[in-house]
Formats: sequence, structure tokens, C-alpha cells
Amino acid sequence: MAKKFQKSPWSSAGPVYVAAAAFVGGVLVFPATASGLFVAGLTSFCGWAISKMFWPKKLVDAIEDTTAKQQQDMGEVKQEEKKPDIDPNIKKRPRTGDQAIDSLLDEEEKAISEMRRLDRAIEDEKVSAQILHLEDVTTKIVNFIVDNPQKKSQVRKFFNYYLPTTLKLLNAYDRMDETGISGMNIDGTKGKVEEMMDTSLAAFDKQLDALYADDALDISAEIKVMEGMLAQEGLKDDAISGLKM
Repeated sequence: MAKKFQKSPWSSAGPVYVAAAAFVGGVLVFPATASGLFVAGLTSFCGWAISKMFWPKKLVDAIEDTTAKQQQDMGEVKQEEKKPDIDPNIKKRPRTGDQAIDSLLDEEEKAISEMRRLDRAIEDEKVSAQILHLEDVTTKIVNFIVDNPQKKSQVRKFFNYYLPTTLKLLNAYDRMDETGISGMNIDGTKGKVEEMMDTSLAAFDKQLDALYADDALDISAEIKVMEGMLAQEGLKDDAISGLKM
């Protein structure tokens, strides 16, 4: 609760008490006649008027509940701070209307924007090539999911854990690289990140390959059916020999 102090538009009750005391004193001092009462009343009024001039205005505690507004303002500031800067060169994909897919597209844009920032910041050619590979495989995975939304559950862990963790490691590499010095801890950690990047990229390539598993089975089945039909028609050997000529 935040407190604010403001002056009350009404005077304090103090001058009223002074006026009352002055009137009682006047009645006791002056005779109980009309003129005495008039003088007592005049004394009371003068006491009230004079005390009112010098009596301080009463400060009242106007308690205003600003907590909710402050929390809202702080929340907006935090959201602005957390909101990453998206590279303006990244072409924004059209949204699909599918909340899960659109959320994935948001994550892709943020991730690729961060990859490009890291690529510009890190001078090592090997790490730069790894980042480019990461961007390429991420884009291809998203392309596949956009075309095959029924398989979006297969990449949930990729976007919720593997990709963010890989970017976290690259950020650690970048921070250590910025020091511009060589040491056992810095060089050792950077080397471990480079090795982990090779492992991660191999896993991401397998993730992309796994998405095409159903397509590969369908194509294999179609090839077998076609080979069987060609063999039944006596065309298979002729076709092969014709190709060899």
C-alpha cells in the first residue's frame, strides 16, 4: 500500500475549541447581561478567527491503493526487457491460425535472430559454421512442420529444450570469448562448447531425418509395388537393360 499525504480542505477542530473556551471565559468575566453576552460572543469570534489564521491545516493520511497499478507497470517493463530484439532482416512467416504452429514460428524467429547475433559476435570460423548449420537445420525442421502440422508433437522437445540449451551454450561461449584472454578455464570451456555443438548438430540432423521416416516408408512401398508390376508385365529386365545400353 502506498501512502500519499494531502492537505484537508477543512481546518482542524482546534479553532473551534479556542472559540468555545473564549466564549466561556467571556461569560465568566463579563456580567450576564445582553452587553456581556455580546462581548463574550465577540471574544469567542475573535479567538476563532485569530486561531484559524495561525492554526496549521490538518494533514490527513490519504491512503491510495497503488499496488495493483505499480505491479502492472512493473510487469509491462519486465515484458519489454525480456522481449528480444528480432533481426529486421528475418522474413516473418505468415501465420497459420494453429496456435501451436504459430507459437513455433515465434520461437523460430527469436532463435534465428539470436543465432545471427551470435554469428556476428563470435569470430571463430568453426563456431560460425556451426551456427549457420544450426540455423539451416532449424529452418528445415520448421518448414516440414508447417507442411505437416500433424507431426508438430515430434519436435516439441527440440524447441522446448535442445534448441534453447544450445543457444545458452553459445551465449556462454560468446561471453568468454569477449574477455579476449586465454586461460585454462576459458579455453577449456570454449572447447567443450565446440565439441557439444558437433554432437548437437548431429542430433538435430537426425531429428530432421526422423521426420521423413513415414515418407521414406511410403516411397519404399510405392517402389516395391511398381517393381512388382513391371516384373509381372515383363518390363523390368527390359527397362534395366535399356538403361544400360
